[in-house]
Amino acid sequence: MNAISKPPWTIESLESATLDAEAFNHEAHIYVGWLYLEHYPLTEAIEKFTSALRRLTLKLGVPGKYHETISWFYLLLIEERRSASTQHDWFAFRRENNDLFCRDENIIERYYSKVLISSDRARRSFVLPDRLANPT
Repeated sequence: MNAISKPPWTIESLESATLDAEAFNHEAHIYVGWLYLEHYPLTEAIEKFTSALRRLTLKLGVPGKYHETISWFYLLLIEERRSASTQHDWFAFRRENNDLFCRDENIIERYYSKVLISSDRARRSFVLPDRLANPT
């Protein structure tokens, strides 16, 4: 993604399911989640974002791709990091949080065992992590 231009994804395109599904990659999910958190309180952002994702997967005929725990988890992490940052623009957030975007070292695996995150229960409803990300 070009750091000079604004990402093309919007809340409206997700909610109306008019975004390009092929281009709606991991970074796009994080960006739109960040947008929701910029515009709504956390609980409302979670409800709106997850509802829109469910509608999108249903429209695309792949409702099984939606994962409740992963969706909530990323929104919670995004909010935690947004609130801790002194800068409040997307490009600063992107620069400061590379681990959210790295697919080689999946952040989910630092918090969740494969057994738990792969479970039907985690797919259907939010479950708390079963690993400590940063044990002290």
